[in-house]
Amino acid sequence: MLPWLTPTTSKLIDEVRETPLGRIVRDEVLSLILGGELAPGDRINEPDVAARLGVSRVPVREALRELESSGLVASRKHFGVYVRVLTPKEIADLYELRSTLDGHAGFKAAQLPSTARKTLGRKLEGLMGTMEKAAARHDVQRYYTANLGFHWAFVEASDNAALANAYRGVVQQLHLSRLKNLSQDTGMQASIKEHRAVLQSLSKGHAADCQALLQSHVSASFLRLAAQDGSPAS
Repeated sequence: MLPWLTPTTSKLIDEVRETPLGRIVRDEVLSLILGGELAPGDRINEPDVAARLGVSRVPVREALRELESSGLVASRKHFGVYVRVLTPKEIADLYELRSTLDGHAGFKAAQLPSTARKTLGRKLEGLMGTMEKAAARHDVQRYYTANLGFHWAFVEASDNAALANAYRGVVQQLHLSRLKNLSQDTGMQASIKEHRAVLQSLSKGHAADCQALLQSHVSASFLRLAAQDGSPAS
């Protein structure tokens, strides 16, 4: 569902060969969380995870500590480790940060040379087409995946590893607040119009406008969330 979690089989094999066991366990638990198999508030049972993966509890503990530092899980003394349930204030703060990150990525992308900008534009047009078809069919899951791909394309185009890492962390945490609300399609048409405006600004190379439009789009997404007490179509 998240655009950076779709490696090819050959890439997966290469990564497994070179990746420490603790990180492999972390990625497996992360997939369970982001895929909704472990929902916000669920307790993560160390022995169950270890048995599922055929490993000892040591790499499982390492994985959970790393996930706790990223804000996706929380430990409760005497009770264990749970998938985080974000507070409204935390969600608002994350959207504020995401707005800044998206805006900067848009600013950088709109400054790309014309050829690179056109290549990015074609990719975004394809994702827009997917979003529009999904909206027409009220297919929120498909819309959401293409939407994340749209935003991630700007982040990739910025060619800034620190920005990409920060963005992944923010979106993964916000994903926790969406899992139970991905059946709601309210706001998709407004969101599509906002994406169209961003794309037009990019094609013209208007960096400041592209930055402002992406920032306002993310802010509008949060307002839709607050109004519906559900998940926004961002």
